[in-house]
Amino acid sequence: MEKIEFVTEDGEKIEFYVEEATRVNGVSYLLVTDSDKDEANAYILRDMSADGDSLADYAMVEDEVELEAVSRVFEQMLEDVDIR
Repeated sequence: MEKIEFVTEDGEKIEFYVEEATRVNGVSYLLVTDSDKDEANAYILRDMSADGDSLADYAMVEDEVELEAVSRVFEQMLEDVDIR
């Protein structure tokens, strides 16, 4: 499992563990957790980067419809994980 560091708009550094990545309708998403333990919090991040950006720009998915749809995709990919 890969650990990556994100920097918030406030300059705060946050580390997440990448559980899985996918593309839905041409948009890239990451399923990340805040711990490598069994009881971790899971988040879905959407790639907001523009073509040609040198750094990736991810934002947490907050739209309920989008979150539900992408959650189902990740659940199918991971089969034994309930991310709700």
